[in-house]
Amino acid sequence: MGAVALNIHSEQAHDIEIVMHVDETMVEEQRNDLARSLEDYPGINSCVFCNKRFHLMLVNYNRNRLTSQDVLGKVMAQHYHAELIGPV
Repeated sequence: MGAVALNIHSEQAHDIEIVMHVDETMVEEQRNDLARSLEDYPGINSCVFCNKRFHLMLVNYNRNRLTSQDVLGKVMAQHYHAELIGPV
């Protein structure tokens, strides 16, 4: 046995959204690739760039699984320079 049931509602309560500033100028394809690659990491729920401020990215993640520094590290591991702006 030993199975653990996961309460979806309690997981959603631990989601947080942060704003990151990406230093590089990126075309749409690069932004989409970065967002998709981040969303592949367990604990990151969504990642989108702002429509009119292409250097700002909103990342929604589960704070029980990751920290903001973890998310920043995943961006930097893809050879982009970025800074945390703060929570939304």
